Amino acid sequence: MMTCAPAAARILAVEDDPLLASHLQAHLCGSGFDVVLSQDGDEGLRLAESEDFDLILMDILLPGINGLEVLQRLRRYRSVPVLLMSALGDEQNRIAGFSQGADDYLPKPFSLGELSVRVEAILRRVAYERREQLPGSDDAGLHFDEARSDVAHAGRWIGLTPCEFRVLELLWRHRDEALSKPFLYQQALRRAYSQHDRSLDMHVSHIRRKLQAAGYGAARVETVWGKGYTLVQVSP
Repeated sequence: MMTCAPAAARILAVEDDPLLASHLQAHLCGSGFDVVLSQDGDEGLRLAESEDFDLILMDILLPGINGLEVLQRLRRYRSVPVLLMSALGDEQNRIAGFSQGADDYLPKPFSLGELSVRVEAILRRVAYERREQLPGSDDAGLHFDEARSDVAHAGRWIGLTPCEFRVLELLWRHRDEALSKPFLYQQALRRAYSQHDRSLDMHVSHIRRKLQAAGYGAARVETVWGKGYTLVQVSP
């Protein structure tokens, strides 16, 4: 494990290619970040579990446990933003990453300039969301917790990923209003909408399943055909 001097934001970079890892660390440290470097999935997971980071950069193909498995385990109790890096840039691998709770996906090869833009965008978004006033509880006891990026019902967390939390929180703010897919992609997933990208549909499916499993029935996410989604109140 290697680190550089402390700075405003702390980043964990999990990358097994020594040359790329060195470039990542030098570039991010030069941009003013505190970077901790790990070269395998097991150590990366241990660090992510035991220390606090503002962002995790992680390759998918890692020695030990792979990046997707690390992300899956991490999302059980940590909402730290994760940017996946991988040479596996096809649609199925992107969907797999987002379905496990990734906040962004950077296909290799990439420029360090693009990496900086992605990192800064995620950190700006997190800072903005922390400043934003969030809903507390609705009349049926659905409680939004921004720090955990999760929602509680009847005193129990329902286990949303950060992406799922942002989608549900945005729908909650605009309940009974149909929100288009391009709007949800831009505002909740923080990227442009693509006609063939099914990750928003997957997030919505997970939200529905988790709300149902938690016994929450005061509102439900409905599909608005040809437009997007809406959160509607359900009459008792």
